Amino acid sequence: MTVDLTGYKVAISAGANGIGKIMADSFVFCGAQVFVSDVDTQALARCGHPGMRADAGDATQCEAFVDAAVKHLGGLDVLVNNAGIAGPTALVEEVTPDQVEATLRIDLASMFATSRRAIPALRAAGGGAIVNLSSAAGRFGFRLRAPYSAAKWGVIGFTKSLSIELGPDGIRVNAILPGPVDGPRIRAVIKAKAEAAGISENEMTERTVATTSLKCFVTQQDIANMALYLASPFGATVSGQAISVDADMQTTM
Repeated sequence: MTVDLTGYKVAISAGANGIGKIMADSFVFCGAQVFVSDVDTQALARCGHPGMRADAGDATQCEAFVDAAVKHLGGLDVLVNNAGIAGPTALVEEVTPDQVEATLRIDLASMFATSRRAIPALRAAGGGAIVNLSSAAGRFGFRLRAPYSAAKWGVIGFTKSLSIELGPDGIRVNAILPGPVDGPRIRAVIKAKAEAAGISENEMTERTVATTSLKCFVTQQDIANMALYLASPFGATVSGQAISVDADMQTTM
């Protein structure tokens, strides 16, 4: 099955690194034009895609990113809200108010800022798609990850509410819930959780994989593939959904 996105105009936040970079590459491979943001200027310089530096923790910069994407691309068909941080790994009573605020601002509030700015352009295109990155932490409670989990549960509520608002305009809104995605971010989380639990990183890795029925990590390409589907005509009647791509995650640690 070939996903043909020729002519699609796609904006991807945090698109110069990690999952965002793989998504940007994949959209371009399928014929789309992309414009990305990232807080990492070095990653932007080497990612091979047009874009700009934007801090997802700053609503003004989030809006400026969307404006720049619409101007550069000449319109907008797809917005992928990918930006996020892991937040602190600690018990709730040990988490600081600043850590909570930063996690909610970057992982949830940024999606409000980019989406509200993108809606007029998506309407002008006659419809389109918004893809929000949630997490398995938006389906389960995660010990030691309360701020992150709270934000990702919030993404689900935001997604469902926005899909109801925008359905009449032909704009579909969905959330992807990745499970443990192999890469630097999950390795950092595993290291922090291993230290908190007083066990080795190898043991924590084994425990993480054991929470899935398929007994494996998810790849970044797996997440990109779902984003392509949701943005394409194949997902034309899919909206308001929280879709897990998590190797059938059954429980948390």
